[in-house]
Amino acid sequence: MKILLVEDSKPFRLENQAALHRAGYEVISAEDGETALRLAGEQKPDLILLDMILPKMSGPEVLHRLKANPVTAEIPVVVLSGLTEKNREKLMEAGAEDYLEKNSLMPMRGINLLPKTLENIICRINRKRGVAFTGVPRHE
Repeated sequence: MKILLVEDSKPFRLENQAALHRAGYEVISAEDGETALRLAGEQKPDLILLDMILPKMSGPEVLHRLKANPVTAEIPVVVLSGLTEKNREKLMEAGAEDYLEKNSLMPMRGINLLPKTLENIICRINRKRGVAFTGVPRHE
């Protein structure tokens, strides 16, 4: 499964990239909204993890453009935000599959809950689409 990780914070991006790689995901990364849109169209990832505060183009604008483009409209987008969940409902209405607070994914140094959290989200997305549980690395 190929994931596009859109995150401008280098430490956060590298930590999540490493955790996802260890869990068996293929990860491509973008540091800004413009690059995210280009990579989404070219690479057609299975899932996009999208930060909300980005250079060049905001996360909500990236989400809007992804959902408006027929090439990328069906790619599930999970919002990763340092902001509280006050924007959750608006982003879900705009087409996001889920909204995750960054602080809840890394509660302590050395612990990254993103891969396990994504496993549950991907299962839910697949059930909604009528797809069998495939493409998610299994944890032993």
